[in-house]
Amino acid sequence: MVYEFLATGFEEVEALAPVDILRRGGVEIKTVSVTGDLIVESAHGVGIKADALFEDIDPTAADLLMLPGGLPGATNLNEHEGLRRALVEQNARGGRIAAICAAPLVLGGLGLLEGRKATCYPGFEKYMTGATYTADLYTTDGNITTGRGPAAVLPYSYALLEQFVGAEAAKQVRDGMIYTQLMEGK
Repeated sequence: MVYEFLATGFEEVEALAPVDILRRGGVEIKTVSVTGDLIVESAHGVGIKADALFEDIDPTAADLLMLPGGLPGATNLNEHEGLRRALVEQNARGGRIAAICAAPLVLGGLGLLEGRKATCYPGFEKYMTGATYTADLYTTDGNITTGRGPAAVLPYSYALLEQFVGAEAAKQVRDGMIYTQLMEGK
């Protein structure tokens, strides 16, 4: 089970592309609102209906806790104490965590990136306390995967899918979505 957390001001593509890709690969993923309302407004004014409210889930049941970026979405996620506790507990268990764009600031503020390689949207490196910034499209170090920004969401999502279903099954999803052909420039 994967929980992806939505706060007001999230980046649409960074939230919805991972949901689409993981579901195509057969991974169960639910979007979770931290706003107290199932309808969450994105950074560009799009209302998205979450699958569940934070207060109605058990974060300890998740294999992966995921944070999309966007502003003020990432800072709103950072202000949710229940989510912050869930991330610390997930990391202590060695459970997977993922964050893209501005959202690694949440992990940096919690000390979860200390001594790790990580990436984020340019300019947010200062919030990744203790991390070595890679500037890669995505970086996985141990149980934490970070992504750089909106254009990185596809490779980031495929990397997360591969963690669940393996390289061959993830390749089938990439090929089916014409991603491999895109990257080969054909």
